[in-house]
Amino acid sequence: MLFNSFEFAIFLPIVFLLYWFVFNRQVKLQNAFLLIVSYIFYGWWDWRFLLLIAFSTTLDYWVGVQLDKIESVRKRKLVFGLSYLVNFGLLGFFKYFNFFIDNFITAFERVGYHIPIVPLKIILPVGISFYTFQSLSYTTDVYLKKLKPTKDFILFASFISFFPQLVAGPVERAINMLPQFKNQRKFNYEEAKLGMQQILWGLFKKIVIADTLSVYVDDIFSNYLSLPGSTLLLGAVYFAIQIYCDFSGYSNIAIGTAHLLGFSLMKNFSYPYFSKSVSEFWRNWHISLSTWFRDYVYIPLGGSRGTLKRTILNILIVFLLSGFWHGANWTFVIWGLLNGIFIIPTMLIERNKKGMSSSDRAKTSSSFIGGIQMMFTFCLITLTWIFFRSENISQAFSYIKILFSKSLFLYPVQHGMAITLPFIFILFIIEWVRRQNISIFQSQKIPVYIRWSVYLTMVITCLSFFKLNQSFIYFQF
Repeated sequence: MLFNSFEFAIFLPIVFLLYWFVFNRQVKLQNAFLLIVSYIFYGWWDWRFLLLIAFSTTLDYWVGVQLDKIESVRKRKLVFGLSYLVNFGLLGFFKYFNFFIDNFITAFERVGYHIPIVPLKIILPVGISFYTFQSLSYTTDVYLKKLKPTKDFILFASFISFFPQLVAGPVERAINMLPQFKNQRKFNYEEAKLGMQQILWGLFKKIVIADTLSVYVDDIFSNYLSLPGSTLLLGAVYFAIQIYCDFSGYSNIAIGTAHLLGFSLMKNFSYPYFSKSVSEFWRNWHISLSTWFRDYVYIPLGGSRGTLKRTILNILIVFLLSGFWHGANWTFVIWGLLNGIFIIPTMLIERNKKGMSSSDRAKTSSSFIGGIQMMFTFCLITLTWIFFRSENISQAFSYIKILFSKSLFLYPVQHGMAITLPFIFILFIIEWVRRQNISIFQSQKIPVYIRWSVYLTMVITCLSFFKLNQSFIYFQF
């Protein structure tokens, strides 16, 4: 079920009313109700997906209980290893099996051998990467004794399948969410209002900006061989904004929906395109995944505690894995590797800054220099997005080659600039203002009639731009 669909527009009010006015007496009833509606929400795509998430949930619940009982270090490692083996095994099969088979066949064909293996027709379960990582964070924290396992299966299953963030995050931690499922939730008007504001802003970014840009991005990337470099630059910038509005829009809706039900999800985006370095960008982009890799991969590898070479290697490993997490395509691997490479100089500069005086730091953080740093960082990130968006490596390199040709200085072929640029301008203005902790939605200094005029304008605009069956980009991961 899509957030931007008529089905969800009917589903959410019904869930809200039943949750607060029928199942509000006991927390166990609330959790059981959330589990049922979450399975309905997830099974809306394909009921067979429910079998997989139910199996994964049952396994990791059992692993958590056993880890609490077992004292033997060896047995605890075996039980914990079972969780990783099964979860990554399922993720690897559904997401990467055909990728490895195709590359295996290609490698042998290049040396003259033909292997008659036919790739399987495997349907990728929606959101499998997200709920697998969320479940693994639970078993890892229990194994490390950072968290006591829950004995309430319904509570645990509700946490894993919580429908607002089930399909595309944020990738929540059990340490943050399990206490919220254990405690009785009471309706809070201010929280509900904040939730509706988040949902409206998320829908605006998705429907009005991301879905509008997607038409022009698809056209430019499909016909890049016949377009000048200036238009390809426009397409790359369009995609950078599209993927941000699409994914952060989903996160806004997820966080807002959770607020309506009395839950607080972690912030997943913090104005990443105003970052002054690639490392800052990754502290502000897809925060839940970045921190997951930091806590469960980077730090266990040694983080930045070892030699400089070891630190660089750890960074590259994390970003290669992050790229591979996004999809079974070498374009994602290169995208991850480029981000890792771009972060390394930033890391070295930040290390050197630790020894600088406060006056020297102030000079390097002036508004003018900061603006140049933001623009340069945006350009680097936009360059990497070309690999992310391309169907294969050949297309990505050809796209970049044409982009940096003499045709870059030609006037771009019109691709909806009159429609899209005003909304992009509005987006960056609002994001910049919100970055200063000022919100048109929450500021009491703004008269009520102005706020409601903004709400109604956004609703009408969303309805005007609404298109059926516009999925979210990150559903494919």
